[in-house]
Amino acid sequence: MTVPRKIMPHQSNDYGATLVELIITIVIISISLTGILSVVNLTTRHSPDPMLQHQAIAIAESYLEEIMLLPITDPDGSNAGETRSTFDNIADYDGLEDIGAKNQHGNAITGLDSYTVNVNLINPDPTISGVSMKAMTVTVSRSGTDTISLTGYRADY
Repeated sequence: MTVPRKIMPHQSNDYGATLVELIITIVIISISLTGILSVVNLTTRHSPDPMLQHQAIAIAESYLEEIMLLPITDPDGSNAGETRSTFDNIADYDGLEDIGAKNQHGNAITGLDSYTVNVNLINPDPTISGVSMKAMTVTVSRSGTDTISLTGYRADY
C-alpha cells in the first residue's frame, strides 16, 4: 500500500520584480526627473535677473546722486557749449540720454554698455512755500529686463 503524498505548494526562492513592475518604476522615476530638471532649468535661466536689476538700480542711484549734488540755479547763467563733465546745475541734465552707463566725465563704464540711461526734468519750476523745487527722474533700461526709474527732489535752500 502506498501512502498518498501531500501536495505542498511550490515555494520559490526567486526574488525580483516582474517586467511590468520595472516599467512602472521607470515611468515614475522619469516623470519625477522631468519635473525636477524643469525647475532647475527655470532657476538657472533666470538666475542673472536679480544681478541685472541691482546693477540698473546702482546706475540710477549714481546718476541721481550726481544730479542732486548740483545747485538748482545756473551759477554762470549760460548752458551754451556744456558737456556732461561741465554740467553745473540740475537743469543741464534734462533730456540726457546715455547709451551705456557713463561716469560724471562722460567716459563709458566698462561692462555696463548694454544699459540705456535717460534723465528728465519733472515740473521745471514748481515752488512750494516760496522755495524753488526741481524733480528729476532717472530711467535705466536694458534689453530683455524691466525698466528701473528713480525720482529725486531738490530744493533751492
